Amino acid sequence: MAASTFSPGNEREAILDAPNPLGLEGIEFIEYATARPQAMGQVLEAMGFKLVARHRSREVLLYRQGSINIIVNAHAKGNSLFEKPVINAMALRVRDAATAYRRALDLGAWAVPARVEVMELNIPAIHGVGTSRIYFVDRHKEFSIYDVDFTPIPGVEQHPEATAGLHFFGVVQYIGNDRTGDWTEFYRELFGFTDLPPEQRFGILPKGRILRSPCPAASRFYIQLIEPEASVLDVEDDEGLHRIGLGCADVLATVAELSQRGVEFVESASVRTDARGALTKTLLGSVSFEIVHNLQG
Repeated sequence: MAASTFSPGNEREAILDAPNPLGLEGIEFIEYATARPQAMGQVLEAMGFKLVARHRSREVLLYRQGSINIIVNAHAKGNSLFEKPVINAMALRVRDAATAYRRALDLGAWAVPARVEVMELNIPAIHGVGTSRIYFVDRHKEFSIYDVDFTPIPGVEQHPEATAGLHFFGVVQYIGNDRTGDWTEFYRELFGFTDLPPEQRFGILPKGRILRSPCPAASRFYIQLIEPEASVLDVEDDEGLHRIGLGCADVLATVAELSQRGVEFVESASVRTDARGALTKTLLGSVSFEIVHNLQG
């Protein structure tokens, strides 16, 4: 969904008065689409993720550490998959998925038609940036979506501890020229995000505008909107979710532990690891992770 097409519905004013209009409770999962699921899996395993389950009917894998769920989707056919992995979906935890979905549509979001196969959950979704989707998930406590759609890997701990206490911090979204206002409005009006003042920054890559979710402190996350450099005339077709930010209490200790696992970090004149954050080197042509100092909760 292009932010410029955002068209509020009749319930706009009543919903926007609420600080958390859709009842957001955090990120449930991030999904990568790729024609190279094994290679993507190796990248995730180096970052501390464990393969814990496989989809019952599709070529889809679930990786997890702590509260972080990453789905690797190689099911799409034809030209839908590329050698370079792309973030094609973000699932948001909400108090009530059906209610959140209806309110999002009332506020002008575009519905994604469901293509549910036998013995699969129908997870409501709307269009996000580029070709991505935003799912609404309310089954994330005693009973989860993975209990229905996935088969656990035998003998594998289903809830492995997070490496160095890693947790979801946020997502970096690349946008087109002069689109910061459009996308700020999209997330503010639809989800209740608020934009942080310019002096409030995180990590070592502070460019762009940072939006804070209305989630409770323990599951709060951020979206960072980044326009192209001023010298680049037009990259609107390249809008999309670009990388994941992972929070931790001690960046330097986390970097040391991940380095022992073979993860390499960018060390250049403009980007360098310090106590505020770090950036992994890009692998598979598109995959990198940003580590950010953050005391969750």
